[in-house]
Amino acid sequence: MIDQLFEFVQNHPLLVGAFLLVLTAWLIYETRNAATSGVTSTQATQLINREDAVVLDLRESKDYKAGHIAGALNIPQSNLDNRMNELEKHKSKPVIIVCKHGQSSGAVQAKLAKAGFERAVKLKGGMMQWQADSLPMVKK
Repeated sequence: MIDQLFEFVQNHPLLVGAFLLVLTAWLIYETRNAATSGVTSTQATQLINREDAVVLDLRESKDYKAGHIAGALNIPQSNLDNRMNELEKHKSKPVIIVCKHGQSSGAVQAKLAKAGFERAVKLKGGMMQWQADSLPMVKK
């Protein structure tokens, strides 16, 4: 098997080189995004406890009622533009943006940053990671 791999590399240096170039570019991209992509559950808990951070839950009401972080504001992502004024009073505080998996909160983070929320961060892994870390949730 290893012999076949070496033979392939020798016979297709351009293909292997292109693969390594793409792999390197992808790793650099992921490393840079990981550093700025948000906070962990532990960091979020510290922000909530030490700096009175506001948790913005972007999920739909049904998911929010099934379980959410204590004190979280529920503004579904589809209604955010219409309800942005509800967040204005929290501009000076850290805002932790939470969605289901931590993927859609990045767009909202950028929107809030553009609106002047300098300390808006997303929760890495979203509520799925929060649950996986066995952190407390409130059910309504």
